[in-house]
Amino acid sequence: MKVLWAPWRMQYIEEAAGAEEQECIFCTKPKENRDEENYIVYRGETCFIIMNIYPYNNGHLMIAPYRHVATPLELTEKEMLELMKTVNIGIKALEKAFNPHGFNIGINLGRAAGAGIVDHIHIHVVPRWQGDTNFMPILAETKIIPQHLRETYRKLRQIIETF
Repeated sequence: MKVLWAPWRMQYIEEAAGAEEQECIFCTKPKENRDEENYIVYRGETCFIIMNIYPYNNGHLMIAPYRHVATPLELTEKEMLELMKTVNIGIKALEKAFNPHGFNIGINLGRAAGAGIVDHIHIHVVPRWQGDTNFMPILAETKIIPQHLRETYRKLRQIIETF
């Protein structure tokens, strides 16, 4: 049997096990004013972009309102408009930085729908490339992320600052 060591995943496992007890990252991280450390690449008036530190693909972003609401039904019109405008900022930055062939963009409402953070709405923007699905996730249940999160952060932040 071959062993693939991924000790950085333990943090995710431990955090997921205690997810019900944890504070909401979409509420706490923006208040800390440590954007680089927290991977916040953009701040708008009502919404922001934060990198997913457990990404499906390199450049996986999450767009969330600052206000703690669980569903789109609770958003104000201003928040809804800015949420989608902020999704567009994320798409443009990812296109410029990584030239993806497509995107998965979506919202998981509720734990049954796959939401890891249930009570704070957020939109996932995941860049995709032809051939980015290979044998590793299928046979080894392992995804390869080719760039360090810090480098991805710096690249996206630098691009977004030009908008």
